[in-house]
Amino acid sequence: MKKIEWKHLVGLHQLYKSKQTRLKITNNDFINQVILKQKKLIKFKVGNHSIIEASSRFNEFYEQEFLETYEYYNNFFEKSGIENDAKKSFDDEDFKALMFVFYNKEELKKNITTEKKLSALIYKNQNSKYLSNKLSVKNAVLKILELNEFPEKDPKNNQWRFVVDCLNPKVIVLCENLDCLKVPLEYKNNNIELWYVGGNNTKPLEDISQDKLKLPIYYFCDWDYNGLLIYSNVKQIFRSKGIEVKIIQPQSYEIAIEVNVKHHKSKWNDNEFSNLLKNDFSLQEFDFINQLISENKWIEEESLDLIKLLKGYNII
Repeated sequence: MKKIEWKHLVGLHQLYKSKQTRLKITNNDFINQVILKQKKLIKFKVGNHSIIEASSRFNEFYEQEFLETYEYYNNFFEKSGIENDAKKSFDDEDFKALMFVFYNKEELKKNITTEKKLSALIYKNQNSKYLSNKLSVKNAVLKILELNEFPEKDPKNNQWRFVVDCLNPKVIVLCENLDCLKVPLEYKNNNIELWYVGGNNTKPLEDISQDKLKLPIYYFCDWDYNGLLIYSNVKQIFRSKGIEVKIIQPQSYEIAIEVNVKHHKSKWNDNEFSNLLKNDFSLQEFDFINQLISENKWIEEESLDLIKLLKGYNII
């Protein structure tokens, strides 16, 4: 419910600093229903509804709910060079995507891809035309990458390895999806080094030197056919280097959802153990996967709390 775009955050910050704003922030559902009507922390100025005023209780609420987010995003604007104004309709997912592009721009610039492929990479739950349909975000991405336009054809060399470094890593976690890398601070604070190599695009792992493989390595993925098949591929690559990789198993089956859910393309097949390699999984993992297969369900990586799982298994 608390979906706030940047232009709304700017208006709330003006209320925090100046006690009033002329920005049209009440067209946001959360601001209109909760802050204005329910909590009555803001009101329209008597005789002039183009001005919104803050109540005496507004600042305390704003500091608790929004100040840290505003300062975090405002700092990003300053570092990235993207123009900071109240017209930006960036939401939380846009900021996470832009921050990911900013902090991984050198890797992305080396392996630049088409607009549609980059859009699909950084917006997993949107279609590949998201950037085309949201020009402000597309222009911000182009500015960060120092491009005038994306290439029309996809270059053959799209071999990414994105890394969230930390000073004193205890473990390395390979992520099938990008979402963890979009909010890296909590993982750095827990001494977790995150790697992303792009789903099926596991070739960059073959070129990793032994000196980078001294820490325990775990794999974090969707528990569906494609995710577990990629895990076996990753396991084989590291096995050839004499390194053992372990998968991070969900602690609960309760969050499993139907395989046929909208936008999910990975399906189990009718063969024994869905043609997955039994020897790549422990007996407990084997039983867990068989239950998913028998009930035609899967578990999405984004529904799992990586840090909670690592602590639950005494890995960190």
